[in-house]
Amino acid sequence: MIAEQLLKEGRPDEALRDLQKAVRDDPANARPRIFLFQLLSVLGDWKRADTQLQVLLEMDSDSMMLARIFEPILICEAIRADVFAGKRTPIIFGEPPEWIGSLVQAMELFGKGEFRAAVEARDKAFDAAPMTAGKINGEAFAWIADADERLGPVLEVILEGRYYWVPFCRIRQVFIEPVTDLRDLVWAPAQFVWENGGQASGHIPVRYAGTERSGDGNLKLARKTEWSNKGGVNVGMGQRILATDTTEYPLLEIRTLELRSPEAAAS
Repeated sequence: MIAEQLLKEGRPDEALRDLQKAVRDDPANARPRIFLFQLLSVLGDWKRADTQLQVLLEMDSDSMMLARIFEPILICEAIRADVFAGKRTPIIFGEPPEWIGSLVQAMELFGKGEFRAAVEARDKAFDAAPMTAGKINGEAFAWIADADERLGPVLEVILEGRYYWVPFCRIRQVFIEPVTDLRDLVWAPAQFVWENGGQASGHIPVRYAGTERSGDGNLKLARKTEWSNKGGVNVGMGQRILATDTTEYPLLEIRTLELRSPEAAAS
């Protein structure tokens, strides 16, 4: 299929045209429709991606699990966009720590273009948030943060169809599955162990919010990360980067993340 070659070349928009033709030529074949759902997700066309899921449900009972997982995730992407635009408050996983309010306020201000106030609120949150030590792929670090300064001490996670901000200090382990499908470049499947011992399966958005609107196919395909400074805030496009005191890790290169509670790290 030409679409696969175009994706290898970093040309997802052109791949879409070829794939749409393949679906028109063989409308009863579920396989190209699944491919189309995934490619539309890469391109951030959430409504059309959902339409393909609905068609798949009608023509292929085996697609029920796919739809059950990804229908709510597509809805979460619209919610996520509103959060980054300062129009909606994110759900905080677990008991919200005191500093999280300042981080949420910073995101709201940033989304509205009030950069000076956003930086002040962000700095207040960053100063108060605890350092969380641990290991990534067995390599030790003293602290971890999302390299995008709108997020810092929290990780974006989708759990049971809901979009969350999860403070790193609430996490004990994350196991991230390697990429096996195109959709894994948009949402990385992961298993989580929380500070209270609870466990969950979910997804981590691989790309920074708004990447789907980029004209760069390699950013959309999470093959790289680019940074811009907006009003004193470091903002990412493309693949998510987790920063530590020792180095930076692209999300898709992480298999295991082990974290210690701030109290345990201090003892």
